[in-house]
Amino acid sequence: MIFGIGTDICDIRRMRETYVRRGERFAAKVLGPHEIEVFRQRLAKVESRGISYLATRFSAKEAFSKAIGMGMRMPMTWRDCEVVKAPSGKPEIRLHGALAEWFETRGLRAHVSVTDETDYAASFVVVETRENR
Repeated sequence: MIFGIGTDICDIRRMRETYVRRGERFAAKVLGPHEIEVFRQRLAKVESRGISYLATRFSAKEAFSKAIGMGMRMPMTWRDCEVVKAPSGKPEIRLHGALAEWFETRGLRAHVSVTDETDYAASFVVVETRENR
């Protein structure tokens, strides 16, 4: 059963401007432990790939916060929600701390899709209740 749906679109140009102004501090505020490492690797190789990665993660977290119905307030935090790749390449939500506990006690499961083009990153999240609780 669907618990919630969230979507978000992010202007990559604005994300780039914010990163130029605030630098690594901004990325460290938004990205979780695994994500920050991937971001740094991509940024070092091709700056635009790093910024696009940051934008897709920002967008996905916004969409996730909408799908769970709480926006960016506790226990939802930027760093406790990560978007990681499964071995197949499929994006998945990985939660930490109080957010993971909140999510687990409600028996929820999340599905996420992210995409980006030159100027925009977009995400779609569906959160459902797990069967056989």
